[in-house]
Amino acid sequence: MKKTTATVPVAYRLGVCSRIVAATFGGYVLASLAGICLAALLPMVRAEAMVSGMMLSFLIYVVAVLWCFACRSAWRAWLGVLVPCALLSAAYGLVYWMRLS
Repeated sequence: MKKTTATVPVAYRLGVCSRIVAATFGGYVLASLAGICLAALLPMVRAEAMVSGMMLSFLIYVVAVLWCFACRSAWRAWLGVLVPCALLSAAYGLVYWMRLS
């Protein structure tokens, strides 16, 4: 008797791999940028702002991972990670530039 196995298409496998990369590396970059921005923007003592930003970055990382696997496509997962990264980078750059002036 022959066993028949169902194969998963290569496109699906690549989509899952892309989501894993987006969740792992994109989520890490997003969490790091969020922690940096929060540390720079929170009106606290610098050390307390840094610790608060770091603690909130763990929550942001979890949300980013959940987002990557809740999206319908890998493109939307990447877009949902990279757009906030760009916005946070621009916000921190603006804050840094304003402090130098």
